[in-house]
Amino acid sequence: MSEAENLTSFLEYVVKKLVEYPEEVKVEAKKQERNLVLRLKVSPQDRGRIIGKQGKMVKALRRLVNAVSQTEQRVALEILE
Repeated sequence: MSEAENLTSFLEYVVKKLVEYPEEVKVEAKKQERNLVLRLKVSPQDRGRIIGKQGKMVKALRRLVNAVSQTEQRVALEILE
């Protein structure tokens, strides 16, 4: 498995445990120059839960994904609508 696949699976696992509608969680990875961008899509009802108060949850998810990453490249997390 590649690094992108590992991070995608990890993020999907963590987010599915946090939301009310886990069947609607989708994560895709896209490489951009030196960065890896993980795009997260959740149910509209779960979007606020993933962002959290003052963005604390999404910041924690970003830190977690960067900590788990085993490469030198930066990993960005985007939440899609």
